[in-house]
Amino acid sequence: MTLNAAVVLVTGGTGSFGNRVAEHLMKQGAREVRIFSRDEKKQWEMRRSFPDYRYIVGDVRDLERVRQAVRGVDYVFHAAALKQVPSCEDYPVEAMKTNALGSYNVALAATEAGVRRVIALSTDKAVKPVNAMGISKAMMEKIVCSQNLFGGTTIFACVRYGNVMGSRGSVIPLFREQLERGVPLTLTVPHMTRFLMTLDQSVDLVFHAMTRAEGGEIFVRKAPACTVLALAHAMRERYAKRGAEHPVEVVGIRPGEKIHEVLVSEYEATRATETDTYFTICPEYRLPAAPLKWEPGIEYTSENTRRLETGEAIGALLDQMGKVEYYT
Repeated sequence: MTLNAAVVLVTGGTGSFGNRVAEHLMKQGAREVRIFSRDEKKQWEMRRSFPDYRYIVGDVRDLERVRQAVRGVDYVFHAAALKQVPSCEDYPVEAMKTNALGSYNVALAATEAGVRRVIALSTDKAVKPVNAMGISKAMMEKIVCSQNLFGGTTIFACVRYGNVMGSRGSVIPLFREQLERGVPLTLTVPHMTRFLMTLDQSVDLVFHAMTRAEGGEIFVRKAPACTVLALAHAMRERYAKRGAEHPVEVVGIRPGEKIHEVLVSEYEATRATETDTYFTICPEYRLPAAPLKWEPGIEYTSENTRRLETGEAIGALLDQMGKVEYYT
């Protein structure tokens, strides 16, 4: 499958993922790239780097606006979301409106328009969710993956990420800001673990899903993890003026946070396959011929994945993050 001469719509296209996938779409030879988002200021900023794209102001909550945006579109990358855990905890109905009902609008409009494929972006927080953001994203996965049951030519699938390094609102930009300001690095729980994935790897996962989806799958890229304390040590050694002497302050876990995240649950493992790099979680209505042979109860988590513990190993990933302006 190729994107050459294709029309591609990226919802939430002014975010970290949208900016990075824009670079890849240029190389793929897409005929037209449409960036759909609510924030005209971010669109203006993005237009300076990608002036040839079509920018559409709109909200996925508005079905008619989404219908207009998908006319003539071949592929949709659905990245629009409310993803900040604290704000979704305070306003769970808003998370539901954007992440769940907005995703249904995208699916409905894509089916009506005859879009070839829709790939929606999800999160490890959708697995056994404990916060409003994760619950709304879990519903998004169910809504998107169920669309293949209703006929039509559009293929729907999801990708599920762990922590995408440097994405807006994540801990790495926060640590960089605190280091630049000379204030203590604020840790929640030192032994808390998080997956680490670069933006380029997240884009690779989306293209992997787009080319291999048959309908209803959730694709997961395997990723290493580290503790937030190890990440803080690596960043202050790399970026702080005072190096390892830069102070660290433990502030405690925030509402709705887990100590460890899960990318493949024990229930999903019974209908999943794997390669060296990816898991494919098949839908309940189309089970794989050879699922994982894990012992009952085994999951793929940020606690049991490959652990990065040294500053050198974590620093190598920090070097791969890319342009800082995408994350601000």
